[in-house]
Amino acid sequence: MLETIKSGGFFMIPIIICGIVATFIIIERCIYFANIKKKDLVLMAELNNGLVSGNYQSCSEACVQADTPFSQVVKKALDCRRFEEKDLREIVEAEMDLVVPRFEHLLSTLGTIANIATLLGLLGTVTGNIKAFGVLGAGGTMGDPALLAGAIAEALMTTVAGLCVSIPSLIFHNFFVSRVNHNIVEMEVKVTSVLLRLMGRAK
Repeated sequence: MLETIKSGGFFMIPIIICGIVATFIIIERCIYFANIKKKDLVLMAELNNGLVSGNYQSCSEACVQADTPFSQVVKKALDCRRFEEKDLREIVEAEMDLVVPRFEHLLSTLGTIANIATLLGLLGTVTGNIKAFGVLGAGGTMGDPALLAGAIAEALMTTVAGLCVSIPSLIFHNFFVSRVNHNIVEMEVKVTSVLLRLMGRAK
């Protein structure tokens, strides 16, 4: 395995680094989205009980404990519940804009890796082909078969390695972007429900 990686040449190093970083981001985001989903389910149940009884202090404490984007917005709404409806809605909308980056954390990096890995693989392919043509040019008709095989191996390995990093990164990037959009819509619906309760207009 190590010899196969070595045959890819210098460009295998940044490709491998990109693969390690992409793997970390994918695992981190999967854990993050799974955790906030569980926490928000528990928080929503606690909010339903607290808002019905008018126990805003327990609702606020539950939001602090949950520490999710949704809980941050609800905590802001609870703190400003005595404001006029128009002002309260504006404050909540501003807070939702502030928490969106928490959903998108590291996704731009993952998307960049998906593009860079492909380009690094392509660059390694080009340099490998240049070496191969150099061997042919220096050795007459066929050149040194060993050097020629090494240059071709470098070209092929960097291509394969780049695609192996790029394809999963792109797939998970699109998946996480979809999750972000879904979570934002879901958060807006839940926050609206909480606001209606705070303003005494819930059915």
